[in-house]
This record gives sequence, C-alpha cells and structure tokens, in this order.
Amino acid sequence: MTTTPASAAVPRRDWRAPAAACTTVVLWASAFVSIRSAGGAYSPGALALGRLLAGALTLGVILLVRREGLPARAAWPGIVKSGLLWFGLYMVVLNWGEREVDAGTAAMLVNIGPILMAVLGAALLGESLSRRLLTGMGVSFAGAVVVGLSMSGHGGSSVLGVLLCLLAAVAYAGGVISQKPSLSYGSPLQVTTFGCLIGAAGCLPFAGVLVSEAADAPASATLNMIYLGVFPTALAFTTWAYALARTTAGRMGATTYAVPAIVVLMSWLLLDEVPAPLTVAGGLLCLVGVAVSRSRGRRTAAPGNRAERPSGEGHTPLTPTAREPDAGK
Repeated sequence: MTTTPASAAVPRRDWRAPAAACTTVVLWASAFVSIRSAGGAYSPGALALGRLLAGALTLGVILLVRREGLPARAAWPGIVKSGLLWFGLYMVVLNWGEREVDAGTAAMLVNIGPILMAVLGAALLGESLSRRLLTGMGVSFAGAVVVGLSMSGHGGSSVLGVLLCLLAAVAYAGGVISQKPSLSYGSPLQVTTFGCLIGAAGCLPFAGVLVSEAADAPASATLNMIYLGVFPTALAFTTWAYALARTTAGRMGATTYAVPAIVVLMSWLLLDEVPAPLTVAGGLLCLVGVAVSRSRGRRTAAPGNRAERPSGEGHTPLTPTAREPDAGK
C-alpha cells in the first residue's frame, strides 16, 4: 500500500488574496492622511472628481498595456451600480460629511458599512454569517467606536454631517455588494477601471469647480489629490476587487476594520500626532476583531477524503449552496 506524503495531502495556502487585502487596507489608511491636505484646498465634489480622473487615467493605461479589453456583458450591471454608488456617491458625500462632523464621528458612522455589507451579502448573495465573523465584527466595531470617541471634538457635529456619513456607509456597502457578482464575469482590473470611469462621469458636474480650484490650490494639495487617485483608488480598489473575488463581501468588510488602527499609527509616524491611550486601545481592539473574524476553526479531514481546494483558487461564481473560497486572512 502506498502512502501519500503529508505535503501532498495538505494544500499550500495561496498568499496572493491576503496580500491584496493587506495592500488595500494600508493604502486606504494612507488616504486619510492625504485627504487632510487636499481637502483644505478642494471642495468635496472637486476632490472626488480629481481623484477619480487620476485613478481612471492610471487604470486605463494599465488596461491598455495588458490588453484586457472590455469585460463581458454580464459584468456591466454590477460595474455601473458600483461605479455610481461607491466610486461616485460615496466619495462625494464622505468628503462633504467630514466637513460637517469631526473625524472621530465620521469614522464611527462610516464603519457601519462593513456590518451592512455582511447583512446584504447574506440576504442578496447567499453568503454565510458565521459566529466568528459576527463576533469579530462586533469587537472591531466596538474598537472603531472607542477610536472615534477618543478623536471626537467638542460639539463639532451637525445633523447634516451625520446623515451624510450614514449615506456614505450605505453607498459603500451597496457598491461592494453590487461589485461582487461582476467579478465572476470580468477581471479585477476591468471591473475597477470601468467602475472608476463611471464614477468620474457621475462627478463631471464638478468639473468647472475643479478647474477653478486647481488654479489656486497649492502644489502639495494637488499632489495629494493625484496620490489619492493613483494609489488609494487605482491600486487599492484593484487589489480589493482581486481579494473580493476570492472571499465573501462580509469577510472583506470585516478586514477594513484594520484601517482605523493603521491610520492612528500613520498619523503618529508621519504627522507627529501622538495618540491618546484610549485611541491606542481602540485600535488594538479593531485588530483583535479582524483576527477573530478572519480566523478559522479546526477542520478534521477523514482518511481517504479529497483534499480541500486551496484558498483563492479558481474564479467560479458563488451560489448560496456552494462552499465559498477562503481568502486565507
């Protein structure tokens, strides 16, 4: 009787999807630092349009070099909806909302988005809501609240600002849920490129404002706007789509709870903003929640059973009864 080597029985974990998710989280965290500079010289709509134009140009060049062309027709409904909701509406109302409320309040309200993602993913995409995922998201959200409370100003919030941040959270969740099915018919680069183009087209009414503000804006603000388009938009949204294609919307949403902790660290290192002990505690709580939501229980394989497919393998559309691929995070 021949024996199967242990290395053959246990498939190697694919590191690409976790690496893509980590890249997204770090770059989205860096966006908060850049927005502080660009947001002082550009109004919400103009900043969103400038960022999307820079991102669309970068993505368009890469798409042409790679010769990927247009995605399949079945991908377009999700691309259009995610482009209008996430690339367009979300960026404008979040920029606007952050002018009406302090950063801590905005962070707390927008972090409702990942919870909505998990609920909508279960209701509309048939994704499972495991106990670990729900527990981890609860812990992370508590950490986000702690970070928000520690960073909140005194009396700096308005009803309009709160409503705008809530609208941003809904647009964020709706955009992700809309994007998920399109990734079964188009590559992450295709879905991100055309979603960004549609978002930019939706923000074209702000073109005149962008031109007039760019003439008076300092070079540092304009460079930060371009950075927002090239890295937190073009690169980070593409790596997000790559990872989203290989796991559920709920689990990807839970991963973004690491952003507040990284923002605290970056602000400390780059802006010399020493965080308060409560802020550090909240950031650590966010990371603990992400670890819980991404952890997996022990699995015991019966002798003779077929080995599980490695995480992130293949690109098969998910169904309510199919076992979802694990992003390995």
